[in-house]
Amino acid sequence: MDSLSFTDFASASRAVLSYLHRKLGFKLWMVTRTEGEDWIVLDAEDHGYGVEAGTVFRWADSFCSEMVKGNGPRIAPQSDTIPAYATAPIGQQVEIKAYIGLPLTRADGSLFGTLCAIDPAYQPESITEELPQIELLGALLSTILHSELNATDEKRRAERLAAEAMTDAQTGLYNRRGWDVLVRQEEARCRRYGHKAAILVADLDGLKTINDTRGHAAGDALIAQTADVLRRCIRSNDIVARLGGDEFGILSVECDRAGADGLFERVRAAAQDAGIELSLGLAMRGHVTGLEATCEAADQAMFEDKRARKAARD
Repeated sequence: MDSLSFTDFASASRAVLSYLHRKLGFKLWMVTRTEGEDWIVLDAEDHGYGVEAGTVFRWADSFCSEMVKGNGPRIAPQSDTIPAYATAPIGQQVEIKAYIGLPLTRADGSLFGTLCAIDPAYQPESITEELPQIELLGALLSTILHSELNATDEKRRAERLAAEAMTDAQTGLYNRRGWDVLVRQEEARCRRYGHKAAILVADLDGLKTINDTRGHAAGDALIAQTADVLRRCIRSNDIVARLGGDEFGILSVECDRAGADGLFERVRAAAQDAGIELSLGLAMRGHVTGLEATCEAADQAMFEDKRARKAARD
């Protein structure tokens, strides 16, 4: 393998997959991420299965989930002779006769994903002798991954510092330009590592009425108060921005559905405690569609909440 290819986890993954395909064959080699029930393909060397980066399978359906639990070997030249593999649902979706797989771990030993391969034809028993080399390459990928994930928070801090000029003078939050830049940077991380993320959009109800009846100073004070409420509801790695006159956005990074729902409830409760009328919309990032579509979905959910709240008042 060309050592110059190993500049980061993504390039190392591509180099390892290409090398293993050339050396051992197999129609599909993958580096994957496990995230809840999802089994996400981060990179693939595909020669016939039609699988590409961004493809999502169910983790529980996979041979890899059985391998990680110890129900099957890391190399199975005739995978249908292994009961756990023969009955795995993935085998009903695609033709698999041979399998290779091993876990990729984080620095704390927890499961990140897998390095794995499948083929529609049986392979010779001698392929099991290649396990030490495959494990060595898997350990190499895990080491590079550890380094990159450990540097993620520092990189985020540098990005936030670079974006400090893109702030809203009235609230001190990021402005729309800063939001767009930081969302694009986080999307790149989500695609590289398979991170989950959520976006919450909040819109002030009745700001125009307050400006008209109590004056713009009262409206400005309400905007500033809302910014403070939202800032107190987020984690240190999250992003909160003022997207427009009365609209705010929160990007919650590395956040699953339970965490996103918790954020939603915190914002709803904090707004109510402060006497602020907010319409809220929440959406989870899709592994294929990305954060741009998530922003649109959260915005639509916010408008639906606004309509429902208005109907309830009427």
